[in-house]
Amino acid sequence: MFRFAHPAYLYLLGLILLFAVLHYVALMRRRKRIQRYGDPELVKQLFVDVSCIRPELKLWLCLSAFAMFVLALARPQNGTKQVEHERYGIEAMVALDISNSMMAQDVHPSRLDKSKRLVSNMMNEMQNDQIGLVIFAGDAFIQIPITSDFVSAKMFLDQVTPDMIKLQGTDMARAIELCSRSFTQREDVNRAIFIITDGEDNEGGAVEAAKAAADKGIHTFVLGVGSPQGAHIPIAGTTQYMIDDQGNYVKSCLNESMCREIAQAGQGSYIYVDNSSSAQEALNQQIDKLAKTKLDTVSYSEYNEKYQLFLLLGVILLLLDVLILARENHVFRRINLFNATPLLALLVLASCQGNSTRDHLRRGNRAFRDAKNDTTALDRSITEYQKAIEKDSLAARAHYNQGDALLMQGQDSLAFSEFQKAKMAEENPQRLSQTNHNMGYVMQSNEQLQQAVELYKEALRKNPHDDETRYNLALCLWQLKNQQNQDQNGGGGGGEDNQQQDQNGQNDKQDQNDNQDQNGKDNNQDQNNQNDKQDPQESQQNQPKKDEISREAAEQMLNAAMQNERQTQDRLQRYNQRKEEQGQPQNRRLQKNW
Repeated sequence: MFRFAHPAYLYLLGLILLFAVLHYVALMRRRKRIQRYGDPELVKQLFVDVSCIRPELKLWLCLSAFAMFVLALARPQNGTKQVEHERYGIEAMVALDISNSMMAQDVHPSRLDKSKRLVSNMMNEMQNDQIGLVIFAGDAFIQIPITSDFVSAKMFLDQVTPDMIKLQGTDMARAIELCSRSFTQREDVNRAIFIITDGEDNEGGAVEAAKAAADKGIHTFVLGVGSPQGAHIPIAGTTQYMIDDQGNYVKSCLNESMCREIAQAGQGSYIYVDNSSSAQEALNQQIDKLAKTKLDTVSYSEYNEKYQLFLLLGVILLLLDVLILARENHVFRRINLFNATPLLALLVLASCQGNSTRDHLRRGNRAFRDAKNDTTALDRSITEYQKAIEKDSLAARAHYNQGDALLMQGQDSLAFSEFQKAKMAEENPQRLSQTNHNMGYVMQSNEQLQQAVELYKEALRKNPHDDETRYNLALCLWQLKNQQNQDQNGGGGGGEDNQQQDQNGQNDKQDQNDNQDQNGKDNNQDQNNQNDKQDPQESQQNQPKKDEISREAAEQMLNAAMQNERQTQDRLQRYNQRKEEQGQPQNRRLQKNW
């Protein structure tokens, strides 16, 4: 199969006709001027060395070279082949407790914020799985249906607050039942429910619901957030704490016994969530133990680039135009410039082009840039970078680019390994600084702040003028200081560092590699793989010192998310109205309001 990757450039071929028309109009005017001098045959004899054929030949050589360059811009491709990538994973539903008791701050910065961060990291580790989100308090509804679009899922997750459900309390039974009904209709896939709560079940029936889910082959895992000693519940927007009907301050405590009972009934396990990262590690281990099944197969087409041949032909035609004089030359008259043997040899040489490390890097960079609009492009870029590494295992650029692509997929551990390999093979101080920065970003994202500080310092030693690294280092030192203060003070307060991190973001230097071919500042000999340090809007494609998407794209996604959220709230309101009309009033009287 033959095709053009950018067929819009072919419209430039219309300029050839325009140039030809202008040339022949000028030629006719020239002939009319010559006729003024006398008989054209007599005038021709006066210009002994003037050739009528050579100017025409030079014109068409130039036009042909222009046509070859246009075809090269259109990127001709052939040799398509279907590449399939099978995804193996599980279906998981996360039930997130958003009752008022989850605002207690015995876990930093609060139980709910800690839970949201736990779910976000969980999505990073489940890139090949499908996940959905149910939020519950006194009632429950689906916030995110089963999906593999984790970018949108994280946007909806960030919007979760206790105000989303007016009916407060904690009804875990309703949440488990809703999760059980929210899986796909497939029967050959493993399913699991992850309940993140403080265990204050005010309605009862959660153990029976977990047993019913286990009978369907659905494992139920419970993540208990908080401390058994408990904490007061702050009222949002004020400095006061919630009080009960008797005027006493409400103290919410983690009910570990109930959490363990529900997990045991659901054939799962209980995980205690505190201020450390042990809960995240335990959760990842439990997910890895679940048997993976084939979810789907992603197919995409792969083509061989042929623009190099047309580019070479254009250069050859331009050289011929330069070598051929417009007038006859008696010295070189006997030299035949149109001998087919050299030209044929050049064509054969061009057709014998190989797939070098540089070619794989170019194709990988091109696929990386297309990842914004093509969900499979990121997998193709990783494949091309891997091929480049197989060609040259010491190719620092290939390892660096591979790390960027894996980092975009959320595979932090694999990305860190690739950055380490790139660091060992790299000699350029500028690129060493970028590599250390990205390694520091990975450590900071995983809350290993001390290692992140050392990597940022090492990056600044290689490039002292990097403001983004200096900013991330300052932010990391601030977080480390707050963490130490919390450890000394018993873990109270201090969620501002994480909020600052969420608002401003850690600016990783992702894709300052070869993922932007234009405006590059690459000092390496491989200038075709140079990475341009463009404006900060080019985030993860260009040294992600910002986000990978542009500001306009981010605003569009945010607007779309807000619109979807409003639609969800409208559907929930209509659902509650229908329940009231059917004699099932939503305003159930709960024992507590937290």
